[in-house]
Amino acid sequence: MGGKNSKPEAEKIIDGKAIAATIREEIKVEVAELKAKYGKAPGLAVVIVGNRPDSQTYVRMKRKACDEAGIVSFHKEMPEDCSEEDVLQVVRDFNADPDCHGILVQLPLPKHMNEEKVLAEISLEKDVDGFHPLNIGKLSMKGHEPLFMPCTPKGCIVLLERSGVDLKGKNAVVVGRSNIVGMPAALMLMKKDCTVTVVHSRTKDPADICRRADVIIAAAGSAHMVKKNWIKKGAVIIDVGTNSVPDATKKSGFRLTGDVDYDEAIKRADMITPVPGGVGPMTIAMLLSNTLDSGRRSIAN
Repeated sequence: MGGKNSKPEAEKIIDGKAIAATIREEIKVEVAELKAKYGKAPGLAVVIVGNRPDSQTYVRMKRKACDEAGIVSFHKEMPEDCSEEDVLQVVRDFNADPDCHGILVQLPLPKHMNEEKVLAEISLEKDVDGFHPLNIGKLSMKGHEPLFMPCTPKGCIVLLERSGVDLKGKNAVVVGRSNIVGMPAALMLMKKDCTVTVVHSRTKDPADICRRADVIIAAAGSAHMVKKNWIKKGAVIIDVGTNSVPDATKKSGFRLTGDVDYDEAIKRADMITPVPGGVGPMTIAMLLSNTLDSGRRSIAN
């Protein structure tokens, strides 16, 4: 990873789409083996409240991915004005269903519901999103392993490993400290023996800290925040950001861009993920992977 930087740009791109496709094929094979041996496949339940277009799109993608992998898909759509108790009851029903091995409540929930309370209702053994306080707690403890890790940060680590990056002893910087990506990513990097620094909105001179990093995971939700002069030659960059920026050349009037100034960063980095096509496809692949793990634990026992 050192100072060498003679790679052509095309070779520097970490292709999340291709890596995710390989993982989904591997999962499909393992699901078929489970089915052949035990006559049962893993099952994933998705609960969606209301009809936000972005949430509907995610849910459609998840169902399609389940179908392709041979994972049984349970689906519960609920009206925007249903009560929190209605949602809790649906979660309890899926907790009690032996054919369901993973439960995912699509966020955000309507304003009148307590997200934390709803997520805490999901059984620890079915928390394939990896956000149960006990799973996050185990992630933060040395010598303990959670049943599940959150899908997006887990996808970041798998991208690094499958791209041949040896993380042991590396300086890693995580930009952003959200509960969904930044914090769990920092904990996972620590478990991989990295020396980890978290840069956030109150950090003094974030550019100076990033310049010392062998690995940067950018997850601040701020378009092009990480500039070329933040990056040391030969660093590896995972860009989790998905920001909409105006673009008159697009039919939609905007395009998606990451937290890293990609066009400049690729000149200095040894490897980098594009946006879109980097971390995004990995999130669903990791959800399927977590569901397979849960199904295997339950079905084999």
